[in-house]
Amino acid sequence: MPAIVVQGLERSFDEVKAVRGVDLEVDEGEIYGFLGPNGAGKTTTVRMLTTLLLPTGGRAEVAGHDVVADAARVRRAIGVALQEAALDPLMTGRELIRLQATLHGLPAAEGRRRAQSLLERVDLADAGDRRIGTYSGGMKRRVDLAAALVHQPSVLFLDEPTTGLDPVSRKAIWEEVSALNREGTTVFLTTQYLEEADQLANRVGIIDDGRLVAEGTPAQLKSEVGKPRLEIQLADGDVERAAEEVCRRFGQPLPPRDGRFLVELDQGAAQVATVVRALDDAGIAVEALDLVAPTLDDVFVTRTGHRLEPAEEEEPATGEHEVATA
Repeated sequence: MPAIVVQGLERSFDEVKAVRGVDLEVDEGEIYGFLGPNGAGKTTTVRMLTTLLLPTGGRAEVAGHDVVADAARVRRAIGVALQEAALDPLMTGRELIRLQATLHGLPAAEGRRRAQSLLERVDLADAGDRRIGTYSGGMKRRVDLAAALVHQPSVLFLDEPTTGLDPVSRKAIWEEVSALNREGTTVFLTTQYLEEADQLANRVGIIDDGRLVAEGTPAQLKSEVGKPRLEIQLADGDVERAAEEVCRRFGQPLPPRDGRFLVELDQGAAQVATVVRALDDAGIAVEALDLVAPTLDDVFVTRTGHRLEPAEEEEPATGEHEVATA
């Protein structure tokens, strides 16, 4: 049974349509990367799937329960770490996790045990009795993740968990997400970071302007865009001659960029040495070259017509007080 099923999901805020008929399925035990810029509908979709916001159209099931009709069951089955965690700066990390355990109905002794275990898991055992207000950004993300895991959810929602973090903190979150998934947790991960989706996700859904515009494994999506391209910087010589007389024999020349000319190689990396020899034979000296495989950014550009550049604007907030009730 799929962990998440979404059919025609919509959400409007007055005249603004934030989510426009999204359809997707996430298998049990999968990491599903939901990729798109701010304002694309990622966070709004997550809020509907986690019962924090009522859909205005379509339906969704999480862990086998309808997010509107069975909202209470959905909440018991999921863990949620949102982009802007509402953490009390005066509480300690341990107190936060124990509070979450109490809210989920766990006995006090079990709450204490899980708090210690989770603090150790996210490498905060030494900081567990410090106030959260003294934590760094990465520490706050890790303690929020620990609190989301206190009731051992089967589905974990992570809304841009590494936005604004330094590379070391980002890597720590990646490692923990991968470890949770290996233990059987289904993860729905929203992100603006192409590398994050590429590194973590089994499958990726790309959302733009409230619509799902592409879906598949990272490898599948990249293979649909095209073949690897060779970017060549000449030491001297005629770029047009190099592209037309030499490189056209090995693949499709592409428009020059940043002083380099590009050719899409029909046979990939196996042709690089042959291209260099052909240029040398033609008396064209190569200063530098780079073989570049298609990226998720290329996929995004192909499907949307623009590059994925994180924006500063937030998604529409109007009406977000309207939540589903148990």
